[in-house]
Amino acid sequence: MCPATTPDRTTDRYVEWAPPPALAGRVACLWAREAGGARVQRVVPDGCVDLIWGPEGAYVAGPDTTAFLAPMRAGERLTALRFRPGAVGDVFGVPVEELRDRRVSLADLPGMEPRGPGDIQRVVAARFRESAEPDASVPAVMRALRQGTTVGRVAWDLGLSERQLNRRCRAAFGYGPKILQRVVRFQRALALARSGVRPADVAAACGYADQAHMANDVRRLAGTSLGHLLGGNAA
Repeated sequence: MCPATTPDRTTDRYVEWAPPPALAGRVACLWAREAGGARVQRVVPDGCVDLIWGPEGAYVAGPDTTAFLAPMRAGERLTALRFRPGAVGDVFGVPVEELRDRRVSLADLPGMEPRGPGDIQRVVAARFRESAEPDASVPAVMRALRQGTTVGRVAWDLGLSERQLNRRCRAAFGYGPKILQRVVRFQRALALARSGVRPADVAAACGYADQAHMANDVRRLAGTSLGHLLGGNAA
């Protein structure tokens, strides 16, 4: 699920690369973006949390349940680390749920003080060593939901009640399994649509009742239509 931003028609420079071995188990990728012009970047839900270094310093982004519109100035550069879904744990010293749909300065969180963008990896690696491991059931939950398994079936297969599964998902992802299921399905639909699959076929492949159901769900999560996402429009 990397990257989380929509494509655009500007001259942005965007690169991503694999994390070092010390971070690979819990970090999906490192990335950098330089804005080619002033615009608004639409960031859509993807189940991940990012640690970003921007012009005002370091901040945490997400986990999102709806689109976040981020104004960018020409030449503005962001450098970031993207955690795997459900892999943040207690790295930031607060429950992940408290970060939902927010952008929080690292200065407002306990115990993380990188001196610059190049220092982010060192600080995160140190916190990994000090913090508890993420919930071991997270990979199984993600695999099942990506395969279209119902929330009730996921709970049953893990030997949990739906209430227990909800509690674990909120602790790992910042929201419950039903929202996670919608986000995962949305991301799959977006990937298929970007590959050229017709919208009606995308809806069928992703388990939506019909194309209208998909359109409504996409708009609720992304704040715009699937066509606008594919075209890179901010509105």
